[in-house]
Amino acid sequence: MSKGKLIVVTAPSGAGKTTIVHHLLDTFENLAFSVSATTRSKRANEQEGKDYYYINVQAFKELIAQDAFLEWQEVYENQFYGTLKSEVKRLWAEGKHVVFDIDVRGAMNVKKAFPDQTLTIFIKPPSKEILLERLKKRKSESEESLQKRIAKATFELTFEDNFDKVLVNDDLAAALNEAEKIVGEWLEVTDN
Repeated sequence: MSKGKLIVVTAPSGAGKTTIVHHLLDTFENLAFSVSATTRSKRANEQEGKDYYYINVQAFKELIAQDAFLEWQEVYENQFYGTLKSEVKRLWAEGKHVVFDIDVRGAMNVKKAFPDQTLTIFIKPPSKEILLERLKKRKSESEESLQKRIAKATFELTFEDNFDKVLVNDDLAAALNEAEKIVGEWLEVTDN
């Protein structure tokens, strides 16, 4: 694989990572989004190839066997997410640095694979209570699904110390500015 840079933004569900990633993509023209593959169902507002590559469980497992993923996780039973190596290669071939919006374990796996090329940013909610409130306000999930997300978010908060940068998303405008500063400095150092 090439020598492009990787910026991995991760956070518990509801901490605001997707909003921050979209801001970074709008701010830096040399960044491109790594579209992840997943076995979960497509939501009404999502698009194939833009939000995710939607793959059935059997096909996903075949890709795992073919070593096609840079990283992958079974996040919930039979609900897989992963980053295809071909996606990263495609973006690097376009001369872009790659931005990821992936879970905590996936972030650590990318950092392990490319330690010198990867910047990891952990988006932290102001408090666990506020995070739980944000998840409940979404009203996009069943009670069972919400409880799974809450358990996962609680677990992911314990990984904060494993990341290069930790950004608290208490005030969105301030968090966006801080993310822009962190990424701008990383790209400036690495592009020179």
